Amino acid sequence: MSFLGKVTVAKFGLGGFVSGTVRQRLWAWLGTGLVVVILGLGLPAPGLASVHTYQERPGQVTYRSQHSLRDRSDQAWQLVMFKRYQDEALQGLYLRLVGFPGQRVVRSQPLTIDTGTHLRWQVPGVVDPQAKTWPPNVAQYDVEPLLTELTADIPLELTLPCTGGDVHLVVPPFVVAEWRSLS
Repeated sequence: MSFLGKVTVAKFGLGGFVSGTVRQRLWAWLGTGLVVVILGLGLPAPGLASVHTYQERPGQVTYRSQHSLRDRSDQAWQLVMFKRYQDEALQGLYLRLVGFPGQRVVRSQPLTIDTGTHLRWQVPGVVDPQAKTWPPNVAQYDVEPLLTELTADIPLELTLPCTGGDVHLVVPPFVVAEWRSLS
């Protein structure tokens, strides 16, 4: 009976082989490791970009990053950054903003993009060669020059002129990282 008792202790508790202090440290490290693994499995991987590739027609490929954000008034906006190639020639790198519900964008005024430090851009609206017109809640901007100057994945504040007043959107760093990966 005593032989089986020692085997059980050795197998499950490290009882007679390790001192109490070492055993406590071992359990603390194992517990910490278990918590880290559990938390790590529950969080999304920040390095995974959601840039999608589309073969729109023969010879035309578009790379797109799409996110939904809310402005300061809690109105939903869709931000679509896309780069289009026609026969391997870059047609443009655009940011398209779509407002919900029923926003009306003033396209005659530029989009202001601010880093909150020392960089600020005024970006005029454009229509890419494939689109003829936009509904009033849609605006599109050529952001290629901006993305070549942006050297870090920092939050950006977009100020979009709308008929009811300027709309402010804060673009988080992980979205900026996706946008920079397109440039």
